[in-house]
Amino acid sequence: MATASSRFALNVLRGGAVGTTEALPGISGGTVALIVGLYDQFIVGAGHVVSGARLAVADGIRRRGFDRASAEFRRADWSVLVPALIGMVVFLLIALVTIEPLLERYTQYFYALFFGLVLASVWIPYHGSGIRWELKHWATAAAAAVAAFLIMGLPGANLPTHPVIIFFAAAIAVCALVLPGLSGSFILLTVGLYQPTLAAVRSADMGYVAVFILGAATGLALFVKVLQFLLEHKRAITLVVLTGLMAGSLRALWPWQDEDRAYVAPTDIPATLLFMVLGFGIVAGALVWEHRRHSRILETADSN
Repeated sequence: MATASSRFALNVLRGGAVGTTEALPGISGGTVALIVGLYDQFIVGAGHVVSGARLAVADGIRRRGFDRASAEFRRADWSVLVPALIGMVVFLLIALVTIEPLLERYTQYFYALFFGLVLASVWIPYHGSGIRWELKHWATAAAAAVAAFLIMGLPGANLPTHPVIIFFAAAIAVCALVLPGLSGSFILLTVGLYQPTLAAVRSADMGYVAVFILGAATGLALFVKVLQFLLEHKRAITLVVLTGLMAGSLRALWPWQDEDRAYVAPTDIPATLLFMVLGFGIVAGALVWEHRRHSRILETADSN
């Protein structure tokens, strides 16, 4: 029981790390999901849930029962998904109320920290591709990096808070949630809906929140199946693209830029670089520890 409880708590914290970063513009929840080892389980599990829901509706209308839907739901790893989703929601709400104001005050340090985190994390999809990169792979990653760099440099807009706009903005933002390197909060900031969304959550504007959730659910249902297919059938090239996206997304986390994404002269360089090194070291240390742990497991298995 203690082991099960500790695993549940660990998965809550892993999901919480993803949820926390989704409240911060420029910081990708997908990237953090890769760092904490949730990415594949989240995408594949969400894909099975979407398929199960589709089968439940289709078979229910045709009165064929729910056996196929139940089988699809069972393929998801609920022991990981449930606590992770709980952690995501809880920590996201906490971050919106507490961390986001700190980000506004210490933007440069926060961005430097996460710049280091993401820079070290580029190794994860690169190594996870499991292939020896050739020129075509480097070219593909470079194209993805340029695309992410350009997107992350877009100036902000001020779209009206019309339900249709909220719906589609949420659908696009949630797609960024599951793409390492792209930030859902950054997408909302770009279209001018980040602050209105924060205000709606804090004031419990259920009309706004309901439309946003509906849009996010729709976008997730459509996009996650595409990603599930790519990870299961085109994994290597998908991770090549994700490597490029993560590298290009560093543009959004450069600590010396103003609110319009324009570069500014570096200030407080020693402290800022210290935060960069700290972020890089956290991920690099975690990767080294995981590599050594995996090596010990293999050695134990070989000796037995």
